[in-house]
Amino acid sequence: MNRGIIYAVLAYVAWGLLPLYWKLFASLSSWEILGHRVLWSFVFVALLLLIGKRFRELMAVLRQKSTLFPVIWSSLLISANWLIFIWAVNNGHIVETSLGYYMNPIINVLLGVLFLKERLHPAQWLSIGLAFVGVLVLAVSYGAFPWISISLALSFGLYGLAKKRMKLDPMLSLGGETVVVLPLAVLYLSFIGVQGQTHVGALDAGRLILLLLSGAATAMPLFWFAQAAKRLTLSTVGFIQYIGPSISLVLGVLLFKEPFTPVHMVCFSLIWGALVLFTWSSFRGSRSVVRPIAREQ
Repeated sequence: MNRGIIYAVLAYVAWGLLPLYWKLFASLSSWEILGHRVLWSFVFVALLLLIGKRFRELMAVLRQKSTLFPVIWSSLLISANWLIFIWAVNNGHIVETSLGYYMNPIINVLLGVLFLKERLHPAQWLSIGLAFVGVLVLAVSYGAFPWISISLALSFGLYGLAKKRMKLDPMLSLGGETVVVLPLAVLYLSFIGVQGQTHVGALDAGRLILLLLSGAATAMPLFWFAQAAKRLTLSTVGFIQYIGPSISLVLGVLLFKEPFTPVHMVCFSLIWGALVLFTWSSFRGSRSVVRPIAREQ
């Protein structure tokens, strides 16, 4: 449990600071950044597996249907999440990304109830209702569906569920996820290179090195998250994740000067209230928030 909490905190602090990282490559398209992120993530993970003499284990995972399909599913989910996040950060929507990740714990709780048979107290159901009202207020104010926030919350919530149910070593599952989308990334980067549409050559040496290190910047938080998901209930992981969007919200409002209107304040206050209520109910009860989930071996 204690290790799981440490891993979760490390992952969410790193994710909260990611807007600073992707802003460095704003001259590249979101698809090009994603292509490089996938490519260098594969290189980084492959090196770790080779050093640990575990590459054959990864190949065995990819040859079995029972493990291949869950890996493909989680790979597609996290790739979609990456693309939406990168686009939003570099198009002035960091506040909306933070809202999405504030909503993500509520999504995690609901997925835990629906798929993992986790149980909630009435106060915790009320917290879900408060969060839903907060999102509804923002949607009505915008006059449009908050697709960035909802898409990020759903894609990462489903990714967390897939990781929770996947009976794989975290490094092997992460390696499988990068292998699955690697051919698509290489094909896309090759295509824009041939067409002369790539902009990576315009980066200075410092930013080019940082782009190459995007594999480590991507893989390590995902590895920490996988370790946390293995040791903690899905609901616990979900609520620790408030660290990440809090950091992003501060960056978006104070550093990048994105608007934070009174409607935003109402929406976020309702969601923060949901967090306080859920946490209070969790610590007040004499038994666990949810029925314990069998740990992975």
